[in-house]
Amino acid sequence: MELSNEFVVTAPIEATWAVLTDLERIAPCLPGAQLDEVEGEEYRGTVKVKVGPITSQYKGTATFVSLDPVEHRAVLRATGRDTRGQGNATATVTAALSPEGDRTKVSVTTELDISGKVAQFGRGMLADISTKLLGQFVERLENDVLGAIDTSTPADAASAMTNTDAPATETPAAATEAPRKIAATDNAPVDLGKLAGSSMLKAIPVVGVVVLFVMKLLRGKRRSKQRAAEASQGE
Repeated sequence: MELSNEFVVTAPIEATWAVLTDLERIAPCLPGAQLDEVEGEEYRGTVKVKVGPITSQYKGTATFVSLDPVEHRAVLRATGRDTRGQGNATATVTAALSPEGDRTKVSVTTELDISGKVAQFGRGMLADISTKLLGQFVERLENDVLGAIDTSTPADAASAMTNTDAPATETPAAATEAPRKIAATDNAPVDLGKLAGSSMLKAIPVVGVVVLFVMKLLRGKRRSKQRAAEASQGE
């Protein structure tokens, strides 16, 4: 399925590009996500998802497929598998940045393929959930990351860009080193049931209509059988 979202951050486009393409920097802002280690250009981590009383943990990897600093367009490929083998998820995320004065609009398109417990949510619910999760991400991004950068000065944006480009300029020898462990705080799992609450409420009237229709259909069949039985007795 394809999910589309947009958000605006209060930072100029170069500073926003530098931050959003630095996965190590933004990982703590992603609800339920934790970055565990980095090897070369591959980022490895976990995502915790809660559905009712059950918490699932997905272990996966993320790698930039393409980065275009001129057009400010990035494509990220991420895969994850439930640690108990009860499902998996694959996503291709395309982010396109455009300036809006001294702010930046980010358009995100996600090609998502999921299986397991999370797949019980339909496209409408997942779209609603992704919008809410993105809102939480943007709030954390502005408070915890962009808030610490003086985006009014080009020097800070250039510094952020230099940090972002560092992994791409690694020598082949450095890329073959052992994975670098990331000391990160444990992120609370994403409660999908709680996030999908409003969507579930919207679905109740539809479900109610279906249930009433089925009940009427069953009652009609029962009445037909009763009439047939009475007719046979009368004969």
